[in-house]
Amino acid sequence: MKLALLQTPPANGNADQALAELETAMTAAASAGADLLVTPELLLPGYNCPDLHAAEAQPVEADWIARLSALAATHRCGLVVGWAERAGDTIYNSASAIGPDGALLATYRKRQLFGPMERASFVAGCDPAPVFDLAGRRCGLQICYDIEFPEHARDLARRGAELILVPTANPVGFEHVQRLFVPARAAENAICVAYANYCGEENGLEFGGMSVVAGPDGAEIVRAGRGPALLIADLPVLGDYPAGMLSTQLDDLVGGA
Repeated sequence: MKLALLQTPPANGNADQALAELETAMTAAASAGADLLVTPELLLPGYNCPDLHAAEAQPVEADWIARLSALAATHRCGLVVGWAERAGDTIYNSASAIGPDGALLATYRKRQLFGPMERASFVAGCDPAPVFDLAGRRCGLQICYDIEFPEHARDLARRGAELILVPTANPVGFEHVQRLFVPARAAENAICVAYANYCGEENGLEFGGMSVVAGPDGAEIVRAGRGPALLIADLPVLGDYPAGMLSTQLDDLVGGA
């Protein structure tokens, strides 16, 4: 599987601009032979834009997902995008996975909300993260802070996920997540973890970049710097790696539950 990660400055609440920039990235990713492109958290309408979250949030059936589905189908490339989802009067920090044929494969609502802004804007999701097939891989979704909790990645791995896709909006000062936690989640479970972050600044919040894909041995397959980047990674075949002593020991400790 060939995976693309988009590290981009935020569009500062301009959803149309974000979609236009996403189309440019999709064109490049597809030209490079990518099966899937992963974007940062809340690409639509923006992360540090709390005044827009409730005002612009959309249901799954509305325009954003329709446009994203058309984009994926046009380029024959899967897509994972973070966005603000409306379900009745409730607003969720969500991520959706769309297949290369434009079909909606899964939507996940962030369970671990981070900080006062997120807790004021969104309701935490309560459903387990989905596991779905894309480009011959079993994939799972997390969003930003979720991946810092080992039990969430462990649950996905137990349910067959080989690759965890993580849209994120990680600020400057929290680079230990990219350097330590993401590789640890990959190595603990002998899987791959892909973490797509913003760079630049949005309404006074500076993002740390350093998007990364970590392999099942915890080693970095590819990493971005601090500026805009489109990362392309060829993912290893997990069968080429041992199942992982730590993975087995963790299951023994909790009785395989």
